[in-house]
Amino acid sequence: MTLTSGGRSATGPRTQMGRIVASSFTGSLIEYYDFLLYSTASAVVFNEVFFSNLDPVTGTIASFGTFAAGYLARPLGGVVFGHFGDRLGRKKMLVLTMLIMGAVSFLIGCLPTYGQIGAAAPVLLVLLRVVQGVAIGGEWGGAVLITAEHATSRRGLWASFTNAGAPAGMVLSTAVMAVMASVTTPEQFTAWGWRVPFLLSIVLLAVGLWIRLSVTESPAFEAMKEKKADAKTPLVEVLRNHPRTLLLAVGVGLGAFVVQGTLTTFLISYALGAGFERPTVLNALTLSSAGAVIGILGWSALTDRVGRRPVVLAAAVATAVFAYLLFPMLDSGSVALLVLAVVLGQSVIHAAFYGPLAALMSEVFKTSSRYTGASLGYQLAGMGAGLSPLLFASLQKAGAGTVTLSTVIAAFCLLSAFSLLRLGETSDRELVDAS
Repeated sequence: MTLTSGGRSATGPRTQMGRIVASSFTGSLIEYYDFLLYSTASAVVFNEVFFSNLDPVTGTIASFGTFAAGYLARPLGGVVFGHFGDRLGRKKMLVLTMLIMGAVSFLIGCLPTYGQIGAAAPVLLVLLRVVQGVAIGGEWGGAVLITAEHATSRRGLWASFTNAGAPAGMVLSTAVMAVMASVTTPEQFTAWGWRVPFLLSIVLLAVGLWIRLSVTESPAFEAMKEKKADAKTPLVEVLRNHPRTLLLAVGVGLGAFVVQGTLTTFLISYALGAGFERPTVLNALTLSSAGAVIGILGWSALTDRVGRRPVVLAAAVATAVFAYLLFPMLDSGSVALLVLAVVLGQSVIHAAFYGPLAALMSEVFKTSSRYTGASLGYQLAGMGAGLSPLLFASLQKAGAGTVTLSTVIAAFCLLSAFSLLRLGETSDRELVDAS
């Protein structure tokens, strides 16, 4: 089967493509449920459970530090699983990363608190978060590529189902956390309520494995193996032959991830500090995450018609402007403006920024090193989501105002716009390498 670029007619069986897309979306949803559940917990409860010996502000910073550790580990996962994904196949890595993610989330739900075992509690938390980061760092590349490399039309749309799994996972994780927060007292939630969403990961793991085991290997990977054109060391190939492409890919994604970390993690802590109730903030985030699923798919489908660059470029500029509106809307104390801010930010603007990255990252690397290159570019950029809450909390403690925070966000967005202009349009590129 010949793979063509984004807008041509499909020749592959629709049932097979539907199964592959469903597998990527559902698997991504489950893995990001595990990964993003941690982000919600780090903002609302981990400072009390694992850092109770610190003052509230310092405890929040420490909690965001453990959150960031998972993002810092993601590039390592991209390299390790990318290497074996380029050498052994996309499917094997997808199954392995899901097993790791599910097991780690369950173990987090079983961890003793600081009050029970002292400093060993946050140490174990960080170790599990790092393992989680390694797993999610390898998962994204496989999920995107097995979809994009099967696609014979509308590659931007089909690949974006993996990215849509992230806010879908956020919907599920924040919804479960919000339910637990509403059915328990604050004391019960701190004592045991927060553990329930993590323990449920073991059920989701069984469902995800059943779905992922049903997909077939990528035809682009199989064609490469038949030609014996695979790279012995994919990482060396990327760093030696495509360093500029890698740096520009990181630059394009960085702004989107800084905004993601702001809207899905730092915003929770900031809104709680501004006087909003915990259930109100979590419900607003759940609503905006649900809208982001639709936004990601819609904007990504548009890129199959007009190209990746116009959509992502417009979103980067719009986000830079929105950064200066976000915090005043939260500071107003109005629930309506809180909901408007997170929905407009996450469901509309950020969706256009983030959704098309799945296809774009896949289109700039050769098959022999695509898993490694796309994963590394995406995960290095992804550190922006992990570090931005920690950076902003630290700036707040140092006395910086919200204008400073907004300026930092806007600067990253403009870096993404510049990188995208240098990278060029990617939607017309083939995913099967020439003989």
